[in-house]
Amino acid sequence: MRVADILKAKGSTVLTVRPNETIQAVAKRLKQENVGAMIVSNDGVSLEGVISERDVALSIALFNAEFHALPASALMQSTFATCSPDASVVDIAKLMTEKHLRHLPVKQNGRLVGVISIGDVLKHRLAEVQLESRVLRDIAIARQ
Repeated sequence: MRVADILKAKGSTVLTVRPNETIQAVAKRLKQENVGAMIVSNDGVSLEGVISERDVALSIALFNAEFHALPASALMQSTFATCSPDASVVDIAKLMTEKHLRHLPVKQNGRLVGVISIGDVLKHRLAEVQLESRVLRDIAIARQ
């Protein structure tokens, strides 16, 4: 299975915020969209950074009462891994586990085409394992 299969199932809509949007606005969007992270982008297709609910939560400890007025660019992760739609889900699961990543932007030809979460990866890996299990069970039953 490939990352493209995950995007096909969940959709390739990319939720973005502009770098100058306040952390308060970002937090509201995260809650409104019920997602754990958003892409920071000036134009909706470029990738300046990633900001997660964890970044927002940690900003409270770092900036006290002023955190809500900070721009997203102040807290976004500007160093991040990306993957292509052709990447293997097994390889991506390994990368996300090793690097402790919860969200991974998907780029193709230099353009942002989606975002996958560790939950998306686990859901699709579980479906693969369940399918393999059913096939093996059916083979075992057929041989009896």
